[in-house]
Amino acid sequence: MYSKNGRPSIPPETLLGAQVLMALYSIRSARAFCERLEYDLLFRWFLDMTADERAFNASTFSKNVDRLLESRVAEEFFAGVVELARDGGWASNEHFSADGTLIESWASLKSFRPKDEDPGDYNDGNGWADFKGQQRKNDTHQSRTDPEARLYRKGKGQEARLYFGAHALMENRNGLCVAIKVTSATETTEGEVALSQVEALDHKKYKVKSVGADKNYHNKAFVSGCRKLGVAPHTAQVKGRKVAGLDNRTTRRPAYQASQKVRKRVESIFGWMKTTGSMRRSRHRGIERTNLQTTITATAYNLVRLAKLRLST
Repeated sequence: MYSKNGRPSIPPETLLGAQVLMALYSIRSARAFCERLEYDLLFRWFLDMTADERAFNASTFSKNVDRLLESRVAEEFFAGVVELARDGGWASNEHFSADGTLIESWASLKSFRPKDEDPGDYNDGNGWADFKGQQRKNDTHQSRTDPEARLYRKGKGQEARLYFGAHALMENRNGLCVAIKVTSATETTEGEVALSQVEALDHKKYKVKSVGADKNYHNKAFVSGCRKLGVAPHTAQVKGRKVAGLDNRTTRRPAYQASQKVRKRVESIFGWMKTTGSMRRSRHRGIERTNLQTTITATAYNLVRLAKLRLST
């Protein structure tokens, strides 16, 4: 990732380390981090900077994020931490849990305008907006600030907002995240992403036997997909719904009951990422850059878990 010509740039490991610090210390923006870097000796030590070295500018993150994306540094970093967990015997190779959540886009609802509208026709100076009586859908409308964000309602009685979808795969032994991915909130289902994550696991290292999940995964596509992969679908059942491939032969087993208890720990991953890791709302535009931030935050969560596990052993 180092440039062979031109003036020296910020080392890529410094950019990555800065992103980890932002997740660990709940720093909301790059500008706030650079302000703290001016006086925080702990941050300077972590980034291998001297006490009198000039802190880099906040624009460094936005100008150099493409370097991290092109080299897939976040994915390599995440995979390296997962390997540390496996080498230490803290990660299960057989039993996993899948779940999804929503990450709010930085774009406002006022930016969600008709696709066929002339940009010059709308300019209210960021004033008040009234959408009463208007029918707004993803088919006909799009955010001008973040076109990849999708209008989505989390549940009945809740307001619709612009979201991305985040999907995690957790190993059941100690609740470590082994796969994380950000997608569109509407174009892919949780079951589809979970199946792709299970299939993407290195089968030389993992012998996946079961995948626990909530009621959103109790459907024919996910259950049959698990059976094709040779994995037992330990999903919570929707009352009155019958799905081929998931019946009493699976649900009566103690392994199914254990998976249903452990699968709830995946909420701890999302809870830490959204509170401590400041991932309730993305600070980037687009799926790719939001995925970069989410992957680094999930890696920071794993590092915190590994530190606690090491102290307890």
